[in-house]
Amino acid sequence: MKEQQIEQEMINKLKDLKYIYRPEINDRASLEQNFREKFEELNRVKLTDSEFDRFMERIITPDVFTASQLLRETNSFDRDDGTPLFYTLVNIKDWCKNSFEVINQLRMSTDYSHHIYDVVLLINGVPVVQIELKTLQINPRRAMQQIVDYKNDPGNGYSKTLMCFLQLFIVSNRNDTWYFANNNSRHFSFDADERFLPLYQFADKDNKKITHLESFTDKFLAKCTLGQMISRYMVLVASEQKLMMMRPYQIYAVKAIVDCIHQSTGNGYIWHTTGSGKTLTSFKASTLLKDNPDIEKCLFVVDRKDLDRQTREEFNRFQEGCVEENTNTETLVQRLLSDDYADKVIVTTIQKLGLALDEKNKRNYKERLEPLRDKRVVFIFDECHRSQFGENHKAIKEFFPNAQLFGFTGTPIFEKNATYQQIEGLQASYKTTEDIFQQELHAYTITHAIEDRNVLRFHVDYYKPEGKNKPKPGEPLAKKAIIEAILNKHDAATAGRKFNAVLATARINDAIEYFDLFKTIQAERLQNDAEFEPLNIACVFSPPAEGNKDVQQIQEDLPQEKADNAVDPDKKKEALKAIIADYNTQYGTNHSIGEFDLYYQDVQKRIKDQQYPNHDFSHAQKIDVVIVVDMLLTGFDSKFLNTLYVDKNLKYHGLIQAFSRTNRVLNDTKPYGNILDFRQQQDVVNEAIALFSGESQTEKAREIWLVDPAPKVVDKLGDAVKKLGDFMQSQGLENKPDEVPNLKGDAARSQFINLFKDVQRLKTQLDQYTDLGEEQKEQIETLIPKEQLQGFKGVYLETAQRLKAQQQKEGEDAATEVQELDFEFVLFASEVIDYDYIMKLIAKYSQGTPSKQKMSRQQLIGLIASDAKFMDDRDDIEAYINTLTEGEGLNEKQIRTGFEAFKKEKQARELASVAANHGLEVDALQGFMDGILQRMIFDDEGLSELLSPLGLGWKARTQKKLALMEDLIPILIKRAEGRAISGLSAYE
Repeated sequence: MKEQQIEQEMINKLKDLKYIYRPEINDRASLEQNFREKFEELNRVKLTDSEFDRFMERIITPDVFTASQLLRETNSFDRDDGTPLFYTLVNIKDWCKNSFEVINQLRMSTDYSHHIYDVVLLINGVPVVQIELKTLQINPRRAMQQIVDYKNDPGNGYSKTLMCFLQLFIVSNRNDTWYFANNNSRHFSFDADERFLPLYQFADKDNKKITHLESFTDKFLAKCTLGQMISRYMVLVASEQKLMMMRPYQIYAVKAIVDCIHQSTGNGYIWHTTGSGKTLTSFKASTLLKDNPDIEKCLFVVDRKDLDRQTREEFNRFQEGCVEENTNTETLVQRLLSDDYADKVIVTTIQKLGLALDEKNKRNYKERLEPLRDKRVVFIFDECHRSQFGENHKAIKEFFPNAQLFGFTGTPIFEKNATYQQIEGLQASYKTTEDIFQQELHAYTITHAIEDRNVLRFHVDYYKPEGKNKPKPGEPLAKKAIIEAILNKHDAATAGRKFNAVLATARINDAIEYFDLFKTIQAERLQNDAEFEPLNIACVFSPPAEGNKDVQQIQEDLPQEKADNAVDPDKKKEALKAIIADYNTQYGTNHSIGEFDLYYQDVQKRIKDQQYPNHDFSHAQKIDVVIVVDMLLTGFDSKFLNTLYVDKNLKYHGLIQAFSRTNRVLNDTKPYGNILDFRQQQDVVNEAIALFSGESQTEKAREIWLVDPAPKVVDKLGDAVKKLGDFMQSQGLENKPDEVPNLKGDAARSQFINLFKDVQRLKTQLDQYTDLGEEQKEQIETLIPKEQLQGFKGVYLETAQRLKAQQQKEGEDAATEVQELDFEFVLFASEVIDYDYIMKLIAKYSQGTPSKQKMSRQQLIGLIASDAKFMDDRDDIEAYINTLTEGEGLNEKQIRTGFEAFKKEKQARELASVAANHGLEVDALQGFMDGILQRMIFDDEGLSELLSPLGLGWKARTQKKLALMEDLIPILIKRAEGRAISGLSAYE
């Protein structure tokens, strides 16, 4: 089916849904005229032409966030006679009562930009949804890229016309349909490495995907549904100036809570797996309840001080100032009694709430709260299985008989994993999540989340020690053996320290012993091997409380640490002081045990800060492994934490919570969460999967949760290498890197890109397996030797660069195979090999010092050629290496200085050559380039001034401009170092 037919079918479907089809709206003028008519009708006003022109100038903005606020609010505008006009762009009280129209083939021409948009949906004349359609052969990803390219054009319709109000983009090839929110450029990039563009597929309540365009249109684009999606289920994140779309399962959960309250049908719980965005769901539920006049208060209850702070920050991230800090219980009581609308939603800890309802409290809190007793109060409990199993829950139920309680949990308590026993008469029963919250309102399990790629699968390596006496499941190994194993496997597990790890230990004394042993063993290794790079080790556990309320509050959810600190508290305290002192020395900080919370926050921040490249944040400032007991194993999220070393017995929800620290999605360089278990807990893992998968078939759940075992992935790699070899042979070429440039035609080059990408993806996955035996490593080396792999990476990058330039230049005129390509350069960038590393290697080459890292000139050049990070610089680095002599003896500082000088000379020669070819003064050309790179905006007027001394007529000047820019664009792009130069694409 052709694109035109798909478009017409969709328009017919929308007409069935009572959209009004307006084929006559096909350019900027007709779009604005239609908007004017709708606006005047809604606001019951007639604007003069000059007023309408001023009004359009006022509302049209390149800032997506500002436009989105404008769309949802009542605003004012001064008319010609000075009187204010209070207006809305759409009916914001009832979005269903707006007019819904569909237009197609809208041609939008602005200063530099001439685009055609396939299908656009208008609400009250305002364009709110753009739909880009492709034929079945073309992946919708290309439509996404096309939208990003359109938006990057200077003077584009998205920033200069009513199209600035677009809220949603939908892309489809009829079978496969995706949608995503509009955003400003820093949150709107479609690149495997950038991750700024969250993509969504629609689903029904049971998480069954709705991807066919016809079904999607029926379910998602029905007029009232679309109105709700935009008005209710998009969140404007004020602190980041960003639009967020709620995922389908989040929407169903919010609806379930709101319906439950509306119909007064008791309590309920939401089972949404760890990492699925529970805070956003609960925030949206809270804000919708804020507007319900029957609800007196909505309390969002967490159970630890750091979660209280974290949740409050998250809520305020979604809407600035919507939740104030409750510094103490007195503040909480005052806010509960306040009539201020700002105090209607309150985030608090279960501990503060418990104190407020405690009869023994000297400050009479309970008595003061009497006026609230019979009011309708809603409680939403975060991770309800932690905060609910105790006296506080009973106190809340007794004091607020009309309250409705809702719980969120990633790991519900079932009878099988319940530990809290309730004695009723002679019968003993365990309290489950259902006992407390009556009913499950919505479920989105880890199985769903893995299938949706919202979280990653797990690779579990059950470490098998050498020797005859094998430990039984749950038995500890010698700590020295575990540390040796970690040191041997850590670089593989974390992709060369791109990611970091947590070591979970059984007790505080174990954590202390591990910390000291790591220091000793690493010092010994360094003494025996000068090339060994020690891991940065941190350790965090709570100190003895000694009456400190903050620490007591933290320890409410740290049962093992609380118990450990009751024995020999002084020894624990001294050990923690020494650990913090070591931390201060390592990182140049000034933490103390008296302000433990600040130390704990700093540890968390460093784990998250792994993301920065080394020139911004050196490895010395990062943490490789953090040793913990209970801390960080629940509620802590970092995309750059990928490995969990386990030396403690875990079970059921505790196991799932701990494992889930590792499986946040980043990109293809992080294929799964890595678990290295030193306690042989295979049966326990299988039991947890069976309990929390939401799948009746445990075997099927295990296939979804766990990555394939290494032998299976090695076989897949063998198949991928064979396919590549068969393809090269079919082209009459040997399967060698140096034969790839001989491929003829874009179709063949595109096929090579896709086939080798599969090889690299599987190799990346295997590189992070910690359980590869020597035999398997040899098998992988036989399948694709390191040198051959490196050579293929180099020619892949050259070919990909060439095809990407073609893709950008030719756009939709490019061959279909080229249009479809997604290069995924992130797969080809090694974290270990950065600029610093290369400079060190060049210095070693120059010094000719014998070491295992010593390389020949060609090996060094090959290494640089095979890494995507050096795509723009590799010609310069290669040329510089060719000027050096082995054994010359330059140190690293001299190499760096020499390379910078070499680059400057090369750039000067390059520019002089361009100036000579076009009859220009070098200084004038240099000044023109410097001005562009300083502002990152292309200066068209400056270009005309640069050429004015040549005295050319307009036709000759235009030709000269184009010829000059053809030479300058590659230089400008290279010197911009990945940053976008606004306006340059007009000449590209």
